[in-house]
Amino acid sequence: MVTDVLQPGKAMVPKTEIREELAKMYKTPPDVIFVFGFRTHSGGGKTTGFGMIYDSLDYAKKNEPQHRLARRGLYEKKRTSRKQ
Repeated sequence: MVTDVLQPGKAMVPKTEIREELAKMYKTPPDVIFVFGFRTHSGGGKTTGFGMIYDSLDYAKKNEPQHRLARRGLYEKKRTSRKQ
């Protein structure tokens, strides 16, 4: 879904607050909501981004990209040496 955030006279709103507000609106826990790609419009006051709401956390882990899961701490990227 496309999400518009209106914040007149304020800087960028944290993604955690956006997830909590979406959780209240859609009556779902905030851990199954993933928001990304937010851009502030010229002049400020409005930010547009994307969001995904999943039925369960297992379904989100199966369908979300690994980099978004890693940002939330749900995926541990394996670090290997560059030289083998």
